[in-house]
Amino acid sequence: AMGGIGHTSCLYTDQDNERERVNYFGDRMKTARILINTPASQGGIGDLYNFKLAPSLTLGCGSWGGNSISENVGPKHLINKKTVAKRAENMLWHKLPKSIYFRRGSLPIAMEEVATDGAKRAFIVTDRYLFNNGYADQVISVLKSHGLETEVFFEVEADPTLSVVRKGAGQMNSFKPDVIIALGGGSPMDAAKIMWVMYEHPETHFEELALRFMDIRKRIYKFPKMGVKAKMIAITTTSGTGSEVTPFAVVTDDATGQKYPLADYALTPDMAIVDANLVMNMPKSLCAFGGLDAVTHALEAYVSVLANEYSDGQALQALKLLQENLPASYREGAKNPVARERVHNAATIAGIAFANAFLGVCHSMAHKLGSEFHIPHGLANALLISNVIRYNANDNPTKQTAFSQYDRPQARRRYAEVADHLRLSAPGDRTAQKIEKLLAWLESMKAELGIPKSIREAGVQEADFLAKVDKLAEDAFDDQCTGANPRYPLIAELKQIMLDTFYGREYVEPFDSVAEALIAQPVESRKKVKK
Repeated sequence: AMGGIGHTSCLYTDQDNERERVNYFGDRMKTARILINTPASQGGIGDLYNFKLAPSLTLGCGSWGGNSISENVGPKHLINKKTVAKRAENMLWHKLPKSIYFRRGSLPIAMEEVATDGAKRAFIVTDRYLFNNGYADQVISVLKSHGLETEVFFEVEADPTLSVVRKGAGQMNSFKPDVIIALGGGSPMDAAKIMWVMYEHPETHFEELALRFMDIRKRIYKFPKMGVKAKMIAITTTSGTGSEVTPFAVVTDDATGQKYPLADYALTPDMAIVDANLVMNMPKSLCAFGGLDAVTHALEAYVSVLANEYSDGQALQALKLLQENLPASYREGAKNPVARERVHNAATIAGIAFANAFLGVCHSMAHKLGSEFHIPHGLANALLISNVIRYNANDNPTKQTAFSQYDRPQARRRYAEVADHLRLSAPGDRTAQKIEKLLAWLESMKAELGIPKSIREAGVQEADFLAKVDKLAEDAFDDQCTGANPRYPLIAELKQIMLDTFYGREYVEPFDSVAEALIAQPVESRKKVKK
């Protein structure tokens, strides 16, 4: 019997092969919304599980509803208009720059395209080291040979601040460029992206641009359209951040210490240039930190709740290239240009993967550790990633994720797939064994690259860390990256990961209090323990 009169009802069935059942249920239920394979409690929210299903927050339309509405009742509110909505998940996308130039020697060729594409005035954003050591000259000489006017802003710091970004944007506004060129690692590229926003849209407020979101496709604040005044070109001189292909940028308000992480595909550069000639003389520490940052990007992208068939291949290919080439690139540097180039490409490929699949709690915690204790970002990720894998590899987590398309825990299986892809596992290995071999490979590579074994070994004092760890865990929980992690964390769990990483301990999943009590008691008395 079809009973009940109200707003929402729900049917769970094979919606593709049981159409008659769906139609039968839909015809007979006296409810305004009939949702197929969708949690009925979400009936008023709209397209969380059903593509473009309009929200219905009144829970009162039609004579079946019986609840209040937000306006005066009229005839339209008494009409029982029925909607039968099958589960139809939101589309995903795969976004990247319009063009990516790679291979050694590609920089001048790419610059010629910029020059012949109608550009007249180029504004270059870089840091003082790259400017003083002639890196900017390589760009300027090609542009000037084609008649472009150029101006250089080289005051970007390692951690870009709002005051410096505003200064650069003011200089940019005076120069009126039609192409902006970011030259450097993550910092110059982040700064250039934000200067680009301020140049194109001086009316923007960072508080609005930095509003967080659960799903980037449905954010509250829409970024303004970019590229009207100038195109953005990113030239990477490090092998790690992937910023040349990502929609992300971070700036610190030096007046308050507040970091503003910006994320929107409007920030994706129009062109990325990945010329390994620019990284041949990169210091060993930068090679190690950047390379392990790229490893973390690929690992987090592969297990993310937003991971998909398009990003998966890029994450796995980046990991394979890094496995085969990062140690040699670190040891031999410019003496092994092939390894340097492959690591450089791998970092960008990993960047494409996480630009679309996003990251997880390793980056959430690394952001806060790096900011508080001035630990290089890649090093912070390298210190944390093993314990994050141990934490994520759980098929029965404390909390499930909030992303509707991630319907069950998958991280254990996904980490095992990485081990298979890297040929770390043996025939017959169980999932847990594969994950252990993945962790062993990571620890071996970190040792080979000279990475400290703990946060304490990285130079952070115990008293300072313990005084800050509660706030660090709270802030990491609130980081934008946390929402895409395959296991939604508790603040206490993030704190434990950081504590274990500080002391160089392996993260071990804690038992709950009842389980601990059961284990501690003799068998005959365990049945007396109750929750």
